[in-house]
Amino acid sequence: MVTFFLERTAPLPRAETWRRLTEWPRHGEVVPLTRVKVETAGPTGVGTVFVARTGVGPVAFDDRMEVTVWHPPTDSDPGLCRLEKRGRVVTGWAEIEVGPGPGGRSRVVWREELGFWFLPGVVDPVTRRVARYVFGRAVNRLLRMG
Repeated sequence: MVTFFLERTAPLPRAETWRRLTEWPRHGEVVPLTRVKVETAGPTGVGTVFVARTGVGPVAFDDRMEVTVWHPPTDSDPGLCRLEKRGRVVTGWAEIEVGPGPGGRSRVVWREELGFWFLPGVVDPVTRRVARYVFGRAVNRLLRMG
């Protein structure tokens, strides 16, 4: 199990930054070989469940997630979304925080604890590096997409 942290700023209002990061199907547009399907009716809130399926054909795995905290940003408070990973292959949690940043920008903090049942702890440093790269790139792309 690895834990990693990302921080970004975006030249967007907090509400728009939040929207871009929490429209779950969009994650499938920016993460290679991944499709995201929301299993519960909208709008997103506590109890929303979605599945990110990553891979090709039979060589794929599901990352099933449930929203357990849902507080969109307001003018006075940062937003916080917490996802619990509920799958058999991928475990852990993720938190997305959107608050005020420097110069009127939005500040994004992404924290995640990520585990794969089939990976031994000895590969944690590689897993952490790959996860930071993949998720960092996905966050960057989501923030750029309109």
